[in-house]
Amino acid sequence: MAVSKTRTPIREQEPKIRAKNFDEVCLGYSLEEGKIEANRCLNCKTKPCVQGCPVGIDIPAFIAEIKNGNMDEASNILSRYTSLPAVCGRVCPQENQCEGLCTVGRIKDSQPVAIGKLERLVADWKLANKKTNVTFDKALKNYKGRVAVVGSGPSALTVAGDLVKLGYYVKIFEALHTAGGVLIYGIPEFRLPKEIVKKEIENLLSLGVEIECNAVVGQTVTPEELKENFDACYIAVGAGAPKFQGVPGTSLPGVYSASEFLTRINLMKGYLFPEYDTPIKRAKNVVVVGGGNVAMDAARSALRLGAEHVTVVYRRSAAELPARVEEYHHAVEEGINFAWLTNPVEYIANDEGVLGAVRCIKMELGEPDESGRRRPAPVKGSEFTIDADCVIEAIGQGANKVLLSNFPDLELTKYGYIKTQENSCKTNLPWVFAGGDIVTGAATVILAMGAGKLAAKEIDEFLNNKNKK
Repeated sequence: MAVSKTRTPIREQEPKIRAKNFDEVCLGYSLEEGKIEANRCLNCKTKPCVQGCPVGIDIPAFIAEIKNGNMDEASNILSRYTSLPAVCGRVCPQENQCEGLCTVGRIKDSQPVAIGKLERLVADWKLANKKTNVTFDKALKNYKGRVAVVGSGPSALTVAGDLVKLGYYVKIFEALHTAGGVLIYGIPEFRLPKEIVKKEIENLLSLGVEIECNAVVGQTVTPEELKENFDACYIAVGAGAPKFQGVPGTSLPGVYSASEFLTRINLMKGYLFPEYDTPIKRAKNVVVVGGGNVAMDAARSALRLGAEHVTVVYRRSAAELPARVEEYHHAVEEGINFAWLTNPVEYIANDEGVLGAVRCIKMELGEPDESGRRRPAPVKGSEFTIDADCVIEAIGQGANKVLLSNFPDLELTKYGYIKTQENSCKTNLPWVFAGGDIVTGAATVILAMGAGKLAAKEIDEFLNNKNKK
């Protein structure tokens, strides 16, 4: 049977409707649609898609079960490799990973199999139809060891899930009042519903993982207490400290970092003010600085808050845009404007002393920089102004100094991230492991999960060797 060259269409909210609500944009495949798409998979013996998956999911195997209508077994296969399939099916950049290596996608004029959408289908089916694991009686369980996990984002949740399955007692310490890390505070509801994250975490809790919120390691819990009460520690606190370009006027009311803007909306429900008492700027003219997924999230969130004009200014061209193609296309469909080869040089106050405009300059691309992309340079005399009562800078985030300053013996890189051994999560402290954005800098959810899986193996090996002595 000939394989269809095009993907099975997937349902989405209409752009004009979704631009005014925070409901999920992509509505997912039905079981029948999923079977049709699954039948496009060639079940390659070489499995190139698996090579592109940071957590090594046996992709052809779970897709084959969808073909056969065996969703229970498809779910079991996914569960062997990932603790967060409903999350990854939504936010993982499959186009650059598993789907990027799909054999079907290499056939002339063909699109790769929609692996991410099929993963989401199976994960959502499990959440709707399959009972979670029975909670362990912790009083009776004979644990192999005790592991502390600092942070509760994707890397932390992954290492916790893998270690508890290996027979360890695992306790997660989360500084905020809700577990989930960047999955909760950084990704908008229209891309990743909070209820999905909550259900995935509940599944981990049912396995025996414990989570303590409002626990700031270094303040309410000291490193000495962790060392005394646990056999190993995994640090996965992400990179949540905001960065600013530092242009004149950055301190004006109306200028946000993307992390603050999105946290107020996602975690603190600022978009429901005054029902919830966290205010958020409801602006008419918004400028978002940056070109990554966070910039797309901030721009689309501002639109949903009622902004009349939202403009993303990016200092490179569309060809260098780091955001996922899907998110960029969704933003364009919703009416977001893009000012390419543009960079702000000053935030200008109005007569009331708050932000009123952004002075920008046009850029041109020169030779490639250390990232491999062409370096932008300002074009002399090309300044122009954009009206704006809100600016959101989405230019990256740095390491959390509150935690790291309380681990004085922990070796850091010159950029302030935790230094680990090459291709490892081991730090210079034998009992401390680290992974995710606090090691790599801002990256993707799935890469953080990959680090969590590696860390679980290394921690298990470390504690097994320790117990043999």
